[in-house]
Amino acid sequence: MPAMFDMPMERLLDYQGSNPRPADFAEFWAAGLAELDALDPTVDRKPATFRVPFASCEDLYFTGVGGARVHAKLLRPTAQRRPGPAVLMFHAYAQSAGDWTEKLAYASMGFTVAALDCRGQGGTSQDVGGVAGNTLRGHIVRGLGGDPRRLLYRQIYLDTALLARIVMQLDSVDDRRVATLGRSQGGALALACAALEPRVARIASIMPFLSDYRRVWDIDLARDGYAQLHEYFRLYDPLHEREEELFTQLGYIDVQHLCSRIRGRVQMTIGLMDTICPPSTQFAAYNKITAEKALLLYPDFAHETPPGHSDRVFQFLAELSRPGEWTAD
Repeated sequence: MPAMFDMPMERLLDYQGSNPRPADFAEFWAAGLAELDALDPTVDRKPATFRVPFASCEDLYFTGVGGARVHAKLLRPTAQRRPGPAVLMFHAYAQSAGDWTEKLAYASMGFTVAALDCRGQGGTSQDVGGVAGNTLRGHIVRGLGGDPRRLLYRQIYLDTALLARIVMQLDSVDDRRVATLGRSQGGALALACAALEPRVARIASIMPFLSDYRRVWDIDLARDGYAQLHEYFRLYDPLHEREEELFTQLGYIDVQHLCSRIRGRVQMTIGLMDTICPPSTQFAAYNKITAEKALLLYPDFAHETPPGHSDRVFQFLAELSRPGEWTAD
């Protein structure tokens, strides 16, 4: 079977990850959520120039932690008579919320759709910065080595939870029928959002990034999206004297450590030929999920979209548009 570059399947199914989990991890994220509780998001919605007859399209702005103004694309079905489902979409690394047309299939099924622009990436959300050191490239290491509260992915994870709270308060949304969806970085954010906002009912996480950094390093795959790990050590710790300390700090933003908080139903996709987000790193997250879960495993695929896969994900989430066919706690 493929993926022998990583681990045999029997080990993958039991693998629990190797990146350290900080001793105060739970307290760290409790403090982050408390920061959201005290925040005034100052939500603003503006009509978009894009138009379709069956949904209103708006640019949504809110203030996240640190005072950054964060943007998301928002679509709301116009013919809806009572609160319906919603899906929160999260994009791949260094990209953006994408085109409006990519959201129309869900809007046509009665979903409110919100697609986040991650701070400092391909969209219009602000990255307010304020950290010392290398900011040339690499959001994983942005803020590493200092106060872990300044890690950029802490801010982005909290943005996902705040977006979920905002969407759940919309008149068009039934807060028991909210889903998250994303691929690669977006797959990690789909998990993080559901972990930090446990009312999320469905999670479609596709080949998630941002999991088990130490494992990526140990199997010499700190390249592509993870190349920043290699660059960080070259710049700031060439003798690896702080290696354990730095990987432990990265544990605060290691999505595998958040997964036990998830309460919604999860569908995760893993390609066994994936050398960008190695299968073991994804299994580290999957194996920590204690909620109802299912795995779509593609033995012959790498970090890519297999044929028919988007349809499978759509069918999984579209069940939320038929309230008689699903249950929630």
